[in-house]
Amino acid sequence: MVVLLQNTIRDYAWGSPTALPKLLGVAPTGQPQAELWMGAHESAPSVLPSGDTLYDAVSFDPAAVLGQETAERFDGRFPFLAKLLAAARPLSIQAHPSREQAIDGYQRDEAAGIPRDASDRNYKDAWPKPEILIALEPFDALVGFRPLERTVALLDTLKPDGFEDLTELLRNGKLREAFTDFMSRDRDAIRPLVTALGAAVARPGDFALERETLARLCADFPDDPGVLAALLLNRVRLRRFDAVYLPAGNVHAYLNGLGFEVMANSDNVLRGGLTPKHIDVPELVSVVDFEPLADPVLTATADGVYETGCPYFAVRRVEVTGDERTVDGAGPRIVCCVDGTVDAAGKESAVTLSAGQSAFLSGPEGPCTLRGSGTAFVVSAS
Repeated sequence: MVVLLQNTIRDYAWGSPTALPKLLGVAPTGQPQAELWMGAHESAPSVLPSGDTLYDAVSFDPAAVLGQETAERFDGRFPFLAKLLAAARPLSIQAHPSREQAIDGYQRDEAAGIPRDASDRNYKDAWPKPEILIALEPFDALVGFRPLERTVALLDTLKPDGFEDLTELLRNGKLREAFTDFMSRDRDAIRPLVTALGAAVARPGDFALERETLARLCADFPDDPGVLAALLLNRVRLRRFDAVYLPAGNVHAYLNGLGFEVMANSDNVLRGGLTPKHIDVPELVSVVDFEPLADPVLTATADGVYETGCPYFAVRRVEVTGDERTVDGAGPRIVCCVDGTVDAAGKESAVTLSAGQSAFLSGPEGPCTLRGSGTAFVVSAS
């Protein structure tokens, strides 16, 4: 089975009103359009030509849709979720749990009787949420903790009033303590620190990209601890098709841009700031990986593979320039075209995709053949 998917656009407030419509070649609605979901997540599953959702099809006969091996390995659950993500404003400072942490947290929330759709529930399911974001245009993000010596150099350059204790903690290697202190302060205590930081970054000097970002955050979030957490994170600007991979515990926040995102099929997000949504600082700190990340940017191999080692998904970028390209693989796959026009074919059927459209190949379908002229991402179970 190779079929065209009908996908849902999520209208989160941070979304761009123009980026997804431009990619899809449709008129903007004037409202934010943040994410286009491709997959079988129960909250916004893709719809098949039959009118059934992909979630319902998987639930009815996992082996027929996923393939026997994938159905057994993931307990009948579709293993990944793909998205087109268009950010015009920063997303929350956040991290995702490991598999063990997700199971434990889910069981605790269930035992406490917190409804699964409650706004103050931390764990929506018992799955982790590793993810990769691949830029489709210049994309700005905060990703992982910056090596401490570079953060100390940044603070020594900025010299914001009131940050002396933080700087000393970092000089002594106490990143966890510094992060926890920031995240635990109330908004009245945060406000003067954000004001001082805003004044410091307004002065000319080195770290231009960091100054630009912190100035914007200080203006938009004047009493939010997430602004101070941003001081500790790597500020990256991805070029087209550069990527960041975010395993469990990686603290991050997307800032601006259009990208293709793939994650395990989960909705577990622990937030720490830059958001009006539920924040649970102790739970966030319990899942965070405090190991600094020297170089967060990931590039594809010569044949377009983004090597992450993730057990829930694999992603390959395929450039089609007239010649037929065959992508080996088994298990469920989603093919998303991001520019041009690409035909995605299986053993007996094919669909034509334009930018922003996607197709689903069922597990038993065999290799996927791509034709046409354009760029597509092929996502499979690892």
